[in-house]
Amino acid sequence: MSHTAVKVGQHNRLKVVDRAGFGVFLDGGQFDEILLPKRFVPEDCKVGDELDVFVYLDSDDCLIATTEKPLAEVGEFAFLKVKEVNKVGAFLDWNLGKDLLVPFREQRVKMLPNMSYVVYLHQDDTSRRIIASSRLHRFIDQKPEDLKDGQEVSLLVSDKTDLGFMAIINGQYQGLLFNQEIGSNVRTGTRLNGFIKRLRPDGKIDLCLRKPGFDQSEIDTICDRIMAELEASDGILLMNDKSDPEQIKKVFGVSKRSFKMAIGKLYKMRKIMIFPKGIQLTEH
Repeated sequence: MSHTAVKVGQHNRLKVVDRAGFGVFLDGGQFDEILLPKRFVPEDCKVGDELDVFVYLDSDDCLIATTEKPLAEVGEFAFLKVKEVNKVGAFLDWNLGKDLLVPFREQRVKMLPNMSYVVYLHQDDTSRRIIASSRLHRFIDQKPEDLKDGQEVSLLVSDKTDLGFMAIINGQYQGLLFNQEIGSNVRTGTRLNGFIKRLRPDGKIDLCLRKPGFDQSEIDTICDRIMAELEASDGILLMNDKSDPEQIKKVFGVSKRSFKMAIGKLYKMRKIMIFPKGIQLTEH
């Protein structure tokens, strides 16, 4: 009889093979039968049913199943909060009865209670225990062979640097969001969609939050918003292509580069004049 291989630290669909007063036993595949405690067993559950469960190790390092949904699985990056720190390491809340250990050797910086960190979940080679690590570089794929410039990707912001924020790309690679590309809503732990701005020859990846390249409709939209702002301000706006990027982002929600391109177009169309401190409608 063939069995589906059970993946520890991940969700599995397993068949009920036996019942007991304290729960049901599931087909453990390459392992022994796995207990699903009574409190997680559906009321009408019977032998032969298949259940979606998460398989992990309990406090005695025995495999056990649960219908609780953890915040992350083995092989994934996640932003998790420290519940406790003791002589063994830091323990993270991952929405299961047993907290997730980050041994001291796996901490890039010393973890503190009630603080949250981006970590990677994996199974320890020696103990088989599911642990987490904030030494992310060990789990980053260094060869982004399936990425291309302009591609939309999912991002998990992982670390602040002088240039911007590092972010995990599609749960596999790492790239950099430069300060000028982001707004105040981006911080460590933020999940968002972004784009590959450039795959560099040295293997590093530049990221951005707006699709690289500017289609004409996008610039036209910004032009319309600038004109509306001018009309509402008696034809004068104290902003131009020399303005602070943060001010531009706050007022128009766009990058300085997009704003400059829109101003340039309006100027060429003779709709505005540019002064040292701002712009003005030509008909005013």
